[in-house]
Amino acid sequence: MKKLAFALVLAFVTFPCLAQEKTAKKEIPDGEIFSSTQSVTINGKTISLATETGTVQLRDENDKPIALFGFTHYRKTNATNRPIVFAFNGGPLSASFWLHFGVLGPKRIEINDPAYTKPAPYKVVNNQYSILDKADLVMIDPVGVGFSKPIGDAKWEDFWGVDQDIRSIGLFIEQFIIKTGKMNAPKYLLGESYGTFRNAGLVKHLQDKGIAMNGVIMVSAVFDLQHLLFGPGDDTAYLIHFPTYAATAWYHNKVKNKGESLKAFLADVRKFTENEYAPALLKGDQLSHTERASIAQKLADYSGLSQDFYMKADLRVTNGEYFQELLKDKGLTVGRLDSRFTGVNEDLLAQSSLTDPQSDAISPPYISAFKDYLYNDLKVRKDLTYTTTASTRKGFKWDWKHNGNIAWNMQVAVTTLPDMTSAMKRNPDLKILILNGYYDLATVFYGVEHSINHMGLDANLKKNIIMKYYEAGHMMYTHIPSMQKFKKDVDEFIDQTSN
Repeated sequence: MKKLAFALVLAFVTFPCLAQEKTAKKEIPDGEIFSSTQSVTINGKTISLATETGTVQLRDENDKPIALFGFTHYRKTNATNRPIVFAFNGGPLSASFWLHFGVLGPKRIEINDPAYTKPAPYKVVNNQYSILDKADLVMIDPVGVGFSKPIGDAKWEDFWGVDQDIRSIGLFIEQFIIKTGKMNAPKYLLGESYGTFRNAGLVKHLQDKGIAMNGVIMVSAVFDLQHLLFGPGDDTAYLIHFPTYAATAWYHNKVKNKGESLKAFLADVRKFTENEYAPALLKGDQLSHTERASIAQKLADYSGLSQDFYMKADLRVTNGEYFQELLKDKGLTVGRLDSRFTGVNEDLLAQSSLTDPQSDAISPPYISAFKDYLYNDLKVRKDLTYTTTASTRKGFKWDWKHNGNIAWNMQVAVTTLPDMTSAMKRNPDLKILILNGYYDLATVFYGVEHSINHMGLDANLKKNIIMKYYEAGHMMYTHIPSMQKFKKDVDEFIDQTSN
């Protein structure tokens, strides 16, 4: 009887625990995939695409579920071992709909570049400039945007940071190529903006795991974030922004001598920046008044601002101040993402601009048209919320620490450039294609040139970095001639590196 009683007590204790354990396991959701067939016509040929969008269960290194990871996969039907491109936007943290619906996917939104696009109905067209004739495509939405979110014991902060982000996307890519049989196919990373900063770290991370990329495509790149910060006592950001100030003034006819072309004009600006502007800033308050006035006049001549403005600014003008000042006399401000765009200057007394005209002009059409495509063409359940940016999530905060950027227990840099340098030195066949917009004041082209010139690569290895330039901005594909060039440049890169 005592044994029977003990058994009954044990059962009452154990069975609820087992039931709770099974319930807990059931509470970890599986991913949900929505399938459809899409098509795209490129160069007169129609390509049929097996399409999946939704989420898969992402596992950690011990196969423990940690996230529902969102993506859209376009695969050419009846084709094997085609190259595959993993693409994402930046932010941090933005969903991938910009690249998806701007230049890479089978459909694209038409906008009124470089002006404002009228409200709906928007025009969505076949994307003849898509890369889908060259490769299969996976558009990635990192955890925090799209449909991606943590599950199980994982938390948002496990994914929100430089290294956390690289790790989770690396896990997704590895698990995806295993699942889809793409381990032996040519593989590419394509990122825009912060996505290029991510790429520089991710390519080494994957290579260290035995997954070498054929190529990495950087759209509007930044590898050293201090280049963008205008930090106290650091003159680098002022120097590397100046050529883009000059390009912007050239576009808006605010320079006296435009020269033969934008390219020739900027060659002169680079020489001035390196040989006169940089030494002047290096002198600090040891620069004489006469020298200061001379440099201020040359800055004014190239940038479209006044000598007096540069004198008051101690020769140092931030990008926000430049946006605000260049066309203030016309009551306008210029765009950060694309300085060809202009908008109403909301406060003529403000020192810095209050808004970005390019973002104001294109965000509504991109977001609205893409969500219409997502829920109707791609057949996603309409009760699922697609988050376009993580900044709308409560408590969003990015951890900027990165392995290799810490010294004396302090953050001494915010850069993934050493990662990319190491990856290239350890894989001399790795090619990097960098696409730069001359009118991009978010991630400036001269900053990319500065980074590349400080990688310490020998001449042969440096040839593996291919630089292309566009007379447009951060999202150069909003400009039709630049979109055509984008297609040509990326096609050639994939052709050259996939065989």
